[in-house]
Amino acid sequence: MPHLPARALILAIGGLLAGAAMAAECVVPAKPGGGMDLTCKLARSGLEAAAGAGSRGIDPALRIRYLPGGIGAVAWNSVVSQQRADAEALVVYSGGSLLNLAQGKYGKATEQDVRWVAALGADYGMIAVRSDSPWRTLDELLRALKRNPAKVTIGGGGTLGSQDWLKLAIIGKQAGIVPRSLRFVAFEGGGESFTALLAGHVQAVSGDVSEAALHAADGRIRVLAVLSDERLPGVLAGVPTAREQGFPISWPIIRGVYMGPDVSDAAYRKWVAAFDAAMKADGFDRLRAAHGLYPFAMTGDALTRHVARTVREYRAQADAFGLVR
Repeated sequence: MPHLPARALILAIGGLLAGAAMAAECVVPAKPGGGMDLTCKLARSGLEAAAGAGSRGIDPALRIRYLPGGIGAVAWNSVVSQQRADAEALVVYSGGSLLNLAQGKYGKATEQDVRWVAALGADYGMIAVRSDSPWRTLDELLRALKRNPAKVTIGGGGTLGSQDWLKLAIIGKQAGIVPRSLRFVAFEGGGESFTALLAGHVQAVSGDVSEAALHAADGRIRVLAVLSDERLPGVLAGVPTAREQGFPISWPIIRGVYMGPDVSDAAYRKWVAAFDAAMKADGFDRLRAAHGLYPFAMTGDALTRHVARTVREYRAQADAFGLVR
């Protein structure tokens, strides 16, 4: 990936931050501690590092605001109803947001109702248990679920039909389990799911790698499978993929930010240019890895087309389970 001269980066991103009058915000549509939170922090750190805005890792021009509720619906509705033209409000999305759109969980909303700014990286699904769990492999967990699904509680973000439910349902179906028999406990996001797992309120978590990596490093959880085509580098390098264990599923999750539908073209393009510059800057790859994400960079029109295609694919997957409203 080509690198821009340092002066050009500082002018492009510094001009954006100055124009935002130090009031730009990144909205996390979940509680602190999960993948959505990490995405905002990566956006802030990436823009700051590229602009050379200090060494504290906090850019006052991109403050973080938490707006949980409805697995992203509250933040979505806030933007499309109250901040339609707000050029200083970025909202985090993930593959789960796109799946909710595909299933009609945001009402009549479609992917065309907002402006897609940037995808900063990719995450992947995973299945985890506590480190003291009796299940050491994905197959062992699935056998327990098949014997008596009511005795195994699985935590995840969202309710029936969420991406955490759906990826487990796909694996379960491959193992001969009736997906709707799974005892799934819904949480607002990955942070809550892992808190419940560590407290013993659930026995397993269907979630994302970025969230799991925060807990796996200190040995408190055991990740049974990552839902990627190949093993992932970093703290989870020793974890086998679901494919290796006989379950052919991959679940990549792009993470990024969007804006309101009536944001001016000039303001929208300025943010697109800022993220283009940030993601091409020296050091961004390390920042992304430090926030638990893997390479994936896309902005503007190309991202808008990618989102539309992904929503269509998710709708087909959800329809196969009778989930589309």
